[in-house]
Amino acid sequence: MFRFPIFSTAMSTAVLNRDKDKILLIQQYNRQDYILLAGYVNKGENAEATLIREVKEEVGLNVIAYEYMRSLYFEASNTLMLNFISVVDSEDLSQVSAEVDHATWFTFAEAAEAIKKNSLAETFLLAIIEKLTAGSAEIKV
Repeated sequence: MFRFPIFSTAMSTAVLNRDKDKILLIQQYNRQDYILLAGYVNKGENAEATLIREVKEEVGLNVIAYEYMRSLYFEASNTLMLNFISVVDSEDLSQVSAEVDHATWFTFAEAAEAIKKNSLAETFLLAIIEKLTAGSAEIKV
């Protein structure tokens, strides 16, 4: 009998404003560190549906475009993280849920400074900023 490894699957996203010049970072779980929005993929759900659902649930914004970036395994929680860039329809943060302690828009430079250091979120964020500033992101609104 074959046994396949069991692990969780989650997505994280760098949420951009419509002009693609700001990144939304959040604080959660009474921690001071800023992180990317993220969430676990539910049974029967694909990563793109998770992305749209989590952004709506956590910060009340509608995803209007997205691009898959890359995946990395996160050993601490035995989770495969699928990372996206997403663009939302508004910068209005009046519908942030109780799941999120604080949400703030940052410039790229501010986000790179604010993100939790030596984290998977930082790895993803820096790669995304590099791709966006190089003009090689395919994301279209």
